[in-house]
Amino acid sequence: MESDDEDAQVQYELQSSCELPRHIAIIMDGNGRWARLKGKTRIDGHVAGVESVRDIVEACSQLGIRYLTLFTFSTENWKRPEKEVSALMQLIVRVIGMESRKLHDNNIRLSIIGEMGLLPENVRSVLEATMELTKNNNKLVLNIAISYSGQWDIAQACKAIAFDVKAGLLKPETVTQNTVASYLATASMPDPELLIRTSGEFRISNFMLWQSAYSEIYFTNTYWPDFRRSQLYDAIREFQRRERRFGQTSEQIQTKKFPANKV
Repeated sequence: MESDDEDAQVQYELQSSCELPRHIAIIMDGNGRWARLKGKTRIDGHVAGVESVRDIVEACSQLGIRYLTLFTFSTENWKRPEKEVSALMQLIVRVIGMESRKLHDNNIRLSIIGEMGLLPENVRSVLEATMELTKNNNKLVLNIAISYSGQWDIAQACKAIAFDVKAGLLKPETVTQNTVASYLATASMPDPELLIRTSGEFRISNFMLWQSAYSEIYFTNTYWPDFRRSQLYDAIREFQRRERRFGQTSEQIQTKKFPANKV
């Protein structure tokens, strides 16, 4: 483990060498497999993953990352065994309850995306209280995706657009990509430039389907409970090495970066 001085030096190098992503999104995967390898229960794996959340949130805040989205619980996860779902909900209540004051003291704002109405009342209560407490903070937006799926997000946006068209607030011919984006759950934030998935799986599992159209995707074999800031730094270094072309050629990108001197 690096010392504080060594960690600060690594952060300085990342900040100085190239542009940092404004928004990092992470599919936190592998808690169950991590637990199985250690002879523990799946719930033990979820508990262990909390330490990774703490470290990654702290590292992103120190680096100056403005938005961090963590895929915490998907719409499909409701199909898991009732005992595991219940334990996960209680873990969320306990962790957010303990961390809310720390988030506030560190100028971090909590935001939630997903079907909040499906959550148990005690979960909604602690999330809403923490969002209210931190609503004016502006150093880092910690965006928790809970009871969320990318397909749900697009569907709810389409439904809202249809209602506004019916109400005469929108004309069908004026609906553009920007219109759809403005109705998504993430309308108030930029799309993630860097999308990380842990555990060695090579899919995005119905996460931020619209928003990740041009995200740089980074896959790692590391299970989430073992994913700490050093692994995050590796992902950011890889992001900084990539050329983001958005449909253009390398020559066009280079010309924009280094325009020829006018005669």
